[in-house]
Amino acid sequence: MHIAHHAAQRPHDPAIVMSDGASLSFRQLDQGSAALANRFHALGLRKGGVIAVFMENRLEYLLTTWAAQRMGLYYTPINWHLKPDEVAYIVDDSESTVMVTSAQHRETAARAKVGSRCTQTLNVDDADWDAVRSAMNANTPPPVEHEPAEGQVMFYSSGTTGKPKGIKRPLDGREFGTPSSVDKFLSGYYGASAAAVYLSPAPMYHAAPLNWCMAFLRAGARIVCMRQFDPAETLHLIAQHRVTHAQFVPTMFVRMLKLTDAERTAHDVSSLKMAVHAAAPCPPDVKRAMFDWWGPVIHEYYGGSEANGICAVAPQDWLSHPGSVGKAVLGVAHVCDEDGNALPVGETGHIYFSGMPPFEYFKDPDKTRGAYNAQGWSTLGDIGHMDTEGYLYLTDRKAFMIISGGVNIYPQEVENALIGHPAVMDVAVIGVPHPELGEEVLAAVQLRDTAQASDALKAELITFCRERIAHYKCPRRVEFDANLPRLPNGKLLKRLIKTRYAVAGGAPG
Repeated sequence: MHIAHHAAQRPHDPAIVMSDGASLSFRQLDQGSAALANRFHALGLRKGGVIAVFMENRLEYLLTTWAAQRMGLYYTPINWHLKPDEVAYIVDDSESTVMVTSAQHRETAARAKVGSRCTQTLNVDDADWDAVRSAMNANTPPPVEHEPAEGQVMFYSSGTTGKPKGIKRPLDGREFGTPSSVDKFLSGYYGASAAAVYLSPAPMYHAAPLNWCMAFLRAGARIVCMRQFDPAETLHLIAQHRVTHAQFVPTMFVRMLKLTDAERTAHDVSSLKMAVHAAAPCPPDVKRAMFDWWGPVIHEYYGGSEANGICAVAPQDWLSHPGSVGKAVLGVAHVCDEDGNALPVGETGHIYFSGMPPFEYFKDPDKTRGAYNAQGWSTLGDIGHMDTEGYLYLTDRKAFMIISGGVNIYPQEVENALIGHPAVMDVAVIGVPHPELGEEVLAAVQLRDTAQASDALKAELITFCRERIAHYKCPRRVEFDANLPRLPNGKLLKRLIKTRYAVAGGAPG
């Protein structure tokens, strides 16, 4: 299946609708992406070549990725919040020879291109795009001047613990128009089809939003794409477009739950069949609150940009196995010890997957080797345990574990407790140096109302936590932070947060 099929069968049906009303039909998406693929071919790109995509959420984003997908290219999405040197690093490291950008990011793109191997920049707001615009609206498709082949996205890790690394999988030689295993999974498990209306509220440079949009378009669904997330606008769009499927990160749930009762009840969300969350742990109390509001439509999955395996859990299964991220639905999940040996059921260890195509961290053989054990199973660095029924439970990432007085403490559990306090908008729990304990637990808290900040509230939050989990796990210190750094995919930049509070017993640095 390919977008060309839908363009032939339903040429005028909307394929992509932006939150401001701008749209592309399937015919426009198909013809425009074919014309852009011809342009890439004219610039010397061939199967296995690499382009960089550096722009905000807009119609041209998915048109560009489909152009690369249909001619066998690797396409590398780049976070548009990055600085020129950071963009240049990814452009160079990925070996991109063409960068597609927009007027909004013209200056950063130009500065990033200086001295890089990127030979050409195409700007979707300039004359560069005239041929694509003409082809989109032509009465007949453009002639195919490129060799059709299935391409592959090449994501860069988010860089929460260091320089980002490219996640590269080999082009698998699928016949043009053949869906990938992820496409098939989304169609079979989540119901991606021509009848679906899929809301995408997150930036396209992240793995889940782009993968899901590409898969839903391949299945013939309509994509409703937000330029940026806003909790009230999200509810409005669900009601306006009768959205059937949507994907969120837990911080989006928190922000929607903290709208006023009037804002929450102003829009009809009954069209939703599946609201899927991933990318970061969801506190169980937040998830239960979403069930109470939206009903049994909240699904969860666990996986990474590496696509080395996926676990998923449906609403009723989560309610009977609270806190689980589900059973493996792509690949086989294993829990292993430090040496990569499988552990018995119930024991906590490193989570590995087997049975999926291999991946490599591009140009980083040491990191690639570190992701695999002797059996050839791969890990994302997470730890957890599995129950007797095969349901997986995440404990935390190994890199975030706090060792205080020789005891292992997992921040996720503490964060789940604190987020339930009505004054808390966001929270990050980290370990900071302590002269006797080695590390002590610190909670950096972003308040809903900064005027509430006080020593009394700090003490209240510690007590609130101690009423819910063991005292030794709870923060000894609470600091109020005006803006905790999160990526739009929901992941906390704990490396930056730890730097702020690096001095033992000290104030933010």
